Amino acid sequence: MTPDIIRTTSIKQLHENLGFDKPLHPLITILDTAKMAYGEELIGAKFASDLYCIALKDKSCGLDYGRNHYDFDEGTLIFIGPKQVFSIQKAQALNEVQGWMLYFHPDLISGTSLGEKIDDYTFFSYDVHEALHLSEQEELLRSA
Repeated sequence: MTPDIIRTTSIKQLHENLGFDKPLHPLITILDTAKMAYGEELIGAKFASDLYCIALKDKSCGLDYGRNHYDFDEGTLIFIGPKQVFSIQKAQALNEVQGWMLYFHPDLISGTSLGEKIDDYTFFSYDVHEALHLSEQEELLRSA
């Protein structure tokens, strides 16, 4: 990683960086995106972590994901694997984006069948070409 990329190495550090309380577990956390805010000072900043992330959001959160900018205007399911880079392209106020983000450290699944097979799940390692968008029906089920 180059020094211009802000790197997160643990769940604890993730919570600290976001101004959240101490995590309940050192290897896994679920974050409410409505409680996340960041200002214009972070626009253009590049981030990467040693964590896996699965995020389900209702609209754009202003991210450039990998090498491309994506239209996150409707419900989106995003998978980010360890060391993948993303950058913030717009500020976000509290309660602006509704959704959840599941982060987990690779140690959580180390030595398990999932840990042995996770590299087979290409949505974590497909060189970040596209996020998955939810249909209107899926969006209704998500909010039910």
